[in-house]
Amino acid sequence: MKKWSLLLAMMLAFVLVLAACSGDGGANDDEGTDEGDTSEDTSEDTDSEDTDSEDTDSSEGEAAAGDNVLVYARGGDSESLDPSSTTDGESSRVTKQIYESLLEFEDESFDLKAGLANDWSVNDDGTVYTFQLEEGVTFHDGTDFNADAVKTNFERWSDPEHEYAFTEDNYVYSMYGTMFGGFKGDEGHVIEEINVKGDYEIEFVLNRPLGYFLQNMAMSYFAITSPAALEEHGASINENPVGTGPFKFESWSRDDSIVLNAFEDYRVDGQPKLDQVIFQVIPDNSARLTALRSGDIDVMDGLNPDDAQIIEEEEGFDLYVRKANNFGYLGLNTEKEPLDNKQVRQAINHAVDRQAIADALYAGYAQPAKNPLPPNYLGYNDEVEGYEYDPEKAKELLEEAGYGDGVEIELWTMPVARPYMPDPETVAEIIQNNLSDVGITAEIVREEWAPYLEKTAAGEQEMFMLGWSGTNGDPDYFLSALLHGDNAGSSNRTFYQNDEVDQLLDEAKVSVDQDERADLYMQAQELISEDSPMVTLVHSEPVLAASSDVVNYVPHPSTSESLAEVELDR
Repeated sequence: MKKWSLLLAMMLAFVLVLAACSGDGGANDDEGTDEGDTSEDTSEDTDSEDTDSEDTDSSEGEAAAGDNVLVYARGGDSESLDPSSTTDGESSRVTKQIYESLLEFEDESFDLKAGLANDWSVNDDGTVYTFQLEEGVTFHDGTDFNADAVKTNFERWSDPEHEYAFTEDNYVYSMYGTMFGGFKGDEGHVIEEINVKGDYEIEFVLNRPLGYFLQNMAMSYFAITSPAALEEHGASINENPVGTGPFKFESWSRDDSIVLNAFEDYRVDGQPKLDQVIFQVIPDNSARLTALRSGDIDVMDGLNPDDAQIIEEEEGFDLYVRKANNFGYLGLNTEKEPLDNKQVRQAINHAVDRQAIADALYAGYAQPAKNPLPPNYLGYNDEVEGYEYDPEKAKELLEEAGYGDGVEIELWTMPVARPYMPDPETVAEIIQNNLSDVGITAEIVREEWAPYLEKTAAGEQEMFMLGWSGTNGDPDYFLSALLHGDNAGSSNRTFYQNDEVDQLLDEAKVSVDQDERADLYMQAQELISEDSPMVTLVHSEPVLAASSDVVNYVPHPSTSESLAEVELDR
């Protein structure tokens, strides 16, 4: 009974507003990822600059040869096909087809539904979760899925000494550490023990409640790999994925394509409906659109918002819009002068014209953001006033802070497009002009993506641009990751630390009372807004395009969706 009350609370809490017309968006997500980013995401940044359409022609033509073969084009390649060892959305987009988790998210929301577990319950104090597993399920290698397989996977992620942890081969299960409070032996690690109660029943015992434990169990990062495959492939499991999902791995040509074939023994009758799925890399957004129009691909991620209306009106194509589940931001390194001064940070918040950015670059697929949490998440505080665009107020604050004669600050801009920021260079220029109007000279700094992430995590930057996409529908994934003091120097790149905020987030993390959690998060957002460690810019609705031949495609707000029910009507 407790199970259903908790589930109902989560369902009521997470009602995403924006209806998907036909459309799309973007873990990491993902960033996971998105961003997630650490999800922040490394993933979605797919698109980059260059790529000629010619570069893509050969593989695309070959890919589109089959009548029941779907070609999904994306901006970047996967990092790994071991779902737990990566946080990027491009990897999750593929592993979502190969693997399954104990629980799954509904098609268009983060409401929970059965996955490899068909039933589950939790004790009254929220410390013991018991899952009933599907029987008769086999992995792609023909071995049986059971409770031992679940235990093996969770233990390899949590225990760096486990024979399948592969830490000596540089495997890092960062998302496990983030979502379960660390690893075996860590003070914050929440899973005390995992008990196999039978072939198809497993129990997780926590040392304290974790309000979003069930949401975690549906994340694609915690999907189950065949133990036999772990033994057979060892550390190369990231290139030889074996799960229970609707598609099984066939081949991977780096920076070109990943081919998946239908799994004939999939546990759901009638699925998958496609014979084959090919994930094709085409880095440039315009080249992907050209490939779609020529019939070389069937679905394209990362459509430029300015092209959305054209696609919507063009015969033979459908526009998809992912529900808003992210935000882009201008981070302010609170450890660097003059950004260590709260009045300067507040002045910058008043100086930036969020609405102008949304209007100029998102073609209506974004709204200005005032909180570091998407609207309609549990605990979103709509009573936070936010910062109106008010250059005169910004000048007053700078004067009071002792910077009335002007100040110079570096502005680091992302080198890649993201679902929450399709044109970061232009956003940087708008912010630069806004700041100039109030006496702040912003020097734009450019870095390649990998060093950009490394250096901003290390705190080298002053102002910087980034964003975050949700992958489990829980507010902790945004607020703790980006603003808890314990994450300073990793996902918290503003190095913001407020003991009162940390305490509120810690209390919310261990509560299973959703009303109480909502209240705690609302209090935290008030304090964060006052401290203003970042300028929250926009919540975007990423857009995708597909051939009208594609049927039953439903983009998920996490940026990774199953293609098991997708069909082609050619």
